Amino acid sequence: MAEGAGRATVQVTVVVCVAARTLREWTLELPVGATAADALRASGADALLPPQPACPTLGIWGRVVRPDTPLVHLDRVEVYRPLQIDPKTARRERFARQGARAAGLFARPRPGGGSPD
Repeated sequence: MAEGAGRATVQVTVVVCVAARTLREWTLELPVGATAADALRASGADALLPPQPACPTLGIWGRVVRPDTPLVHLDRVEVYRPLQIDPKTARRERFARQGARAAGLFARPRPGGGSPD
């Protein structure tokens, strides 16, 4: 018999990043056949999210999924916030602020390393 066979419910975890470095997590028992959107509604997490015209971006264990994706036992439903700035742009701006001398892997000399010339 397969693992989880004969279950009437599935246990899932819903994780939402409500602000930078702030996570909220709920563990839920949902009926078999529940979707990622059902888990979001059942947790009440949709009330914590800012109003958006469309459903927020959802993922299961780090992979983006559609809201109608059925859940299996022990899935982790994640709600992703939209990016505030493109990562490439952020890196470019950070490099411009720090300058060429202060950026990079060898910016700070290691203890016991040779002196830069």
